[in-house]
Formats: sequence, C-alpha cells, structure tokens
Amino acid sequence: MRSRVTRLKPIGFTEFQFPTLVDNPPEGGEWIHEIKYDGYRTQIVIQNGMALIYTRTGIDWTGKYPHIAAAAGWLKCRNAIIDGEVILPHEETGKPDFQGLRLQITRKSESLVFVAFDLLHLNGEDIRPLPCVERRVALQRLLGPAEGKLQFSHHIDTSGKAFFAAVDKLGLEGIVSKLAGSAYIGGQVKSWLKIKCYEETDYEIAGVLRERGKPAMALMVDQERNYVGSAFITFKREQRERLWARVQAKAGPIPKGMEPKPGAEWLKPGLVGRVKHLKGEEKLRHATLKEFRDA
Repeated sequence: MRSRVTRLKPIGFTEFQFPTLVDNPPEGGEWIHEIKYDGYRTQIVIQNGMALIYTRTGIDWTGKYPHIAAAAGWLKCRNAIIDGEVILPHEETGKPDFQGLRLQITRKSESLVFVAFDLLHLNGEDIRPLPCVERRVALQRLLGPAEGKLQFSHHIDTSGKAFFAAVDKLGLEGIVSKLAGSAYIGGQVKSWLKIKCYEETDYEIAGVLRERGKPAMALMVDQERNYVGSAFITFKREQRERLWARVQAKAGPIPKGMEPKPGAEWLKPGLVGRVKHLKGEEKLRHATLKEFRDA
C-alpha cells in the first residue's frame, strides 16, 4: 500500500473530480452507489488543527462556514484534504434543501452540514492513487461517528437500478455510482457517473424558438419573469398547432431584462407550461414541455 502513495504536504486547494452524467445507473459488482446530495461541492483542507474550506472553483469560503471549519479542525490528523458537499437538511424531512441553503449561508450558517464522500490526502500522504473504497475506509475512520457538522456519505454495493428507484421514490436529486477500484485523478471522469431524477415544474412560456433543422424550444421564465432556460417541444401535430396558434395570437415584446435571441417569437404573459426537467439544476437541463394552459 505504501508504494502506491506519494508523501506530500497538503498546502491548498486540489482539483476536484467530477462525475459524468448518464441516463441509467451501471450494474455490476465493481460499482458502489451513493446518494447525490443537493448542495454546494466543497473541499476541506486541514493542517495543524486549522481548516480551510474551498468551493468547486477554489475560492476560499471558510468565513461562510465557520461551524464546519471549527468541527474539521478537531479531527485527529496532522493534515488532510476531504471532498464532499455542504447541505442544509430540511427541518422536517431531513432532505437537502438547496433553495434554503442559499439563504442560510449568510443568515444561519450553524444549520449547515458537510457530507464527506472522499479523502484525497491524509497525514502527509497523497492517497488519490488508492482505490476509491480504500480511501473511503480511511475517511470513515478519520470522521469517527460522523455526527453533527461532519457526516459520512454511506454507499451500497448492490443493484444500482434498485438503489436509484428508491432514491427517486424518496424525492432526492439522484445518485452517484463509482468504480470501487478507481483512483481520484481530477477533472471529469467516467469512473464516477451521476444519474439524476426528474421532476415537473410549472413555468411561464415567454416565447418559442423555431429554427429550420433544429427541435422547437419553449423559452421559460419564473414568477419574477427571470429566464430559467429552454424546454424541447415534442408535442404531436394537433397540440403543436394549438401552441403555434397561441403564439401568433398573443405576440408580445421581449421580456424586460431578457437577452435577445435571434429568431425567437415572444408572447404576452399568461401562458403556463409544465416542464419535466432534471432536479438540482440552477437552469433547466434535459427539459421537455409536457403541456400548456392559460394562467
């Protein structure tokens, strides 16, 4: 084991490793599966009893997470780099509350929790070359009971399909599947796969975009008329023609503050669309317009 690691002193931010988005979870005994937590990807760097906390882009956010930093400073190690997610557990359900997280960072940071799922350095050793499951054993040992501000992301090593179905039923964001024997190399990799659940949300249809040779798109805005992204229009002929007739009859100006989109046809306010889209995204992704109605 010693020959597979390099002795280093962790002195700062290390490049994150990111999963590749796929449609279905992998099967096979070489994979482990974890819940995908809906929060902010975060890295904790511990050295000499002090902890620094970094965002996914390497910005120092220690001051925003003082209680998590304090808890990490008490871990029994000379130094360490831990990968995980900062979340806000909902007071009633315990599920990650992403919308509330944004507010609580500045208002009530003591309610935030760090869920750890990987260990990159420990006591002067770079352990990224070790298998994923070995790093996680060392992480769980370091965290101990893993209660309070620092928690451990448990995994299963059975059916990914069954685990994903259970996570979807619970209303969570999705899962991350990892090759048990894989190293941590940084960047986007296929040894980590994320499979996300879908949800349906009502937004206002601000316009449509029809370009020759491309799928038609609905341009969606929220209640404050902020643009949230586009959704594919996959209606059958009759429903599609009803939408085009509505677009022509209710033509309007571009919404205030919205970026011009060449070829877009804008509507007056009042048309609501139900959109199926991936959970846990700031903008609509893999989104489809399911139906539309008057507000």
